Amino acid sequence: MPTAPCSPRDCVESGRPWTGAIRAALRLAALLAVVVCGVALVPLIARLPDGSRRRWIRRWCLAVVHTAGVRTRITGAAPPAGGVLIVSDHVSWLDIPLLAAVRPARMVAKTEVRGWPVAGALAARGGTLFIDRDRLRALPGTVDEVAATLRGGSAVAAFPEGSTWCGRGRGRYRRALFQAALDAGVPVQPVRIRYVSGDGTASTAPAFVGEDSLLASLWRVVSARGLVAEVSVRPLLPAGAHRDRRSLAEAARGCTGDPGPRSGTHG
Repeated sequence: MPTAPCSPRDCVESGRPWTGAIRAALRLAALLAVVVCGVALVPLIARLPDGSRRRWIRRWCLAVVHTAGVRTRITGAAPPAGGVLIVSDHVSWLDIPLLAAVRPARMVAKTEVRGWPVAGALAARGGTLFIDRDRLRALPGTVDEVAATLRGGSAVAAFPEGSTWCGRGRGRYRRALFQAALDAGVPVQPVRIRYVSGDGTASTAPAFVGEDSLLASLWRVVSARGLVAEVSVRPLLPAGAHRDRRSLAEAARGCTGDPGPRSGTHG
């Protein structure tokens, strides 16, 4: 199973400026309220036409990020319709709403996420495709399920590293899910997510790594001052441009390693 050498003690910064405890508590309360409202509204949003549903999901995902005190810079755009595999490096739980803000998609996640409070219920209701990493024999079935979802015209978002890293280092991309894109004959959309402080230097405050608990990571994010998420939608890798999953995975990883253009800050 994929693992990363990152840990909160060794990788997560402690010298950056932090906001006051009262402001952090208010951010956390607002964040939880937005998430709970999202869970409650899932049945209603599911009944909306596709275009309206996607707009509401994007707004809600950005609201999750912004209420946590994180501003966003998003450049580029993913295909608005049709099957596409969206991939990115994995640093934080913030990566999930940020990818959904690029284009709402069915997420691929480890089965442990299903047991998370509130977030697990939201993931299940949102159609997350869960991978049981303790049962590798089940992986071909998961790949087939992802391929069928892509073939049906839906977007699927995944983190091919298979584990979170702090952002200073990266893992190699696992190839199995790229096979699903090849089998379905759909393009791959690489997305680069980078977290920086207000002065533009890289920040590891959002990292959710090692033995870190979700609550500890939440508190660290809402306590950070001037945190910005830079999201760069990289050039699309067209279907058929790569013959095998190895070269496709390497091409996607190469795209997410380039910081790309910068634009204005929102939120």
